[in-house]
Amino acid sequence: MSHVVPKNISQENEDFLPFTTACIDEETIESAVACLRSGWVATGPRVQQFEKDLSHYLECPHSVAVNSATSGLHLALVACGIGKGDEVITTPLTFVSTVNSIIHTGATPVLVDVEDNTYNIDVSKIEAAITPRTKAIMPVHFTGLSVDLDPLYDIAKKYNLRVIEDAAHAIGSSYKGRKIGSFGDIQVYSFHPCKNMTTAEGGAISVHDEETAKKMRVLRFHGIDKDAWDRYSKDGDQNLNVIAPGYKYNMSDLQASIGIPQLKKLDEMNVKRQKLVDRYQEAFKGWDEITPPQNVPYDHFNAFHIYAILVNPEAAGRTRDELITELKNYNIGCGLHYPAVHLFPYYQETYNFKRGDFPRAETISDRIMSLPLFPQMSDGQQNRVISALKQIFNKS
Repeated sequence: MSHVVPKNISQENEDFLPFTTACIDEETIESAVACLRSGWVATGPRVQQFEKDLSHYLECPHSVAVNSATSGLHLALVACGIGKGDEVITTPLTFVSTVNSIIHTGATPVLVDVEDNTYNIDVSKIEAAITPRTKAIMPVHFTGLSVDLDPLYDIAKKYNLRVIEDAAHAIGSSYKGRKIGSFGDIQVYSFHPCKNMTTAEGGAISVHDEETAKKMRVLRFHGIDKDAWDRYSKDGDQNLNVIAPGYKYNMSDLQASIGIPQLKKLDEMNVKRQKLVDRYQEAFKGWDEITPPQNVPYDHFNAFHIYAILVNPEAAGRTRDELITELKNYNIGCGLHYPAVHLFPYYQETYNFKRGDFPRAETISDRIMSLPLFPQMSDGQQNRVISALKQIFNKS
């Protein structure tokens, strides 16, 4: 089905509006420049400061900075002793890095379908997926909306399982008045430029027991038992011990220099996101063509990494992909978050997944799309999105 943009639309003269863009202010730029001028850009004092700031913000005893959330997920699994022959339960509705991190340990990903209103893992289905080989649960706080964590942790405690929360979308989110990262077992965050705050590339782990945190710190840099900053400073000792075959997952000071001022403004940026979300929610009330994000019964704050809607093809008269194309004709970009992991060829060929295995995730995967959302987005830019959708759907 093809759709033509009306001739009287003046979108040709408007700049392309991306679905997101990093919020980089002058303080962030000056912090990065100061790091470059300092002569120390690898892992050093700024990473240590960033970790300290994160622990304070998250109200968590231990924060471990890494070079991506993907490496953070893998590092967390390895530090928990998960490997070949083990199973980890997670969701099919996530970016592939969640599942890949499990595979890279040698463990097997076991998928559980999602809730149709939150797009998060259906906690009520987790217990049925547990086997004697299950070692951990890896829930994903999709779009920033917290998974219902109390019953999930009850299951984990009952079966003595580790919980590694993929909180890549959820820095600043909360559950029942408690900030994600302030309680539980392990949480992993992403600071990719499309996330709520950025370190250009990078991530971090919050962990609540000291022993696991120590393992992570050793494993993130080649298994060496002391940081390079400690070895190469004036008072440092260059002798070292390698106590495990670790990885190259450390964050640099240059990345941390971006993250330090970003973290200071995170709550402010999240409030701006919420105001934009509220405007979207008000504008789309009563629309049959799309389903906006839905609320949940438990107390929470959703940091809204993305604003994901579902396209209802029959009412909309077009598919999700066709709507994305039409919005591009209005110079408006959208995101596709996410195709269900089990529908990609590799996972089907390797684990015998097939369409029909997780019907809720598949329905959402076929219909989901993300509208533009970022803290510096103006009301005028948002009005462009709303206006374009009104014209596409012939709304008055």
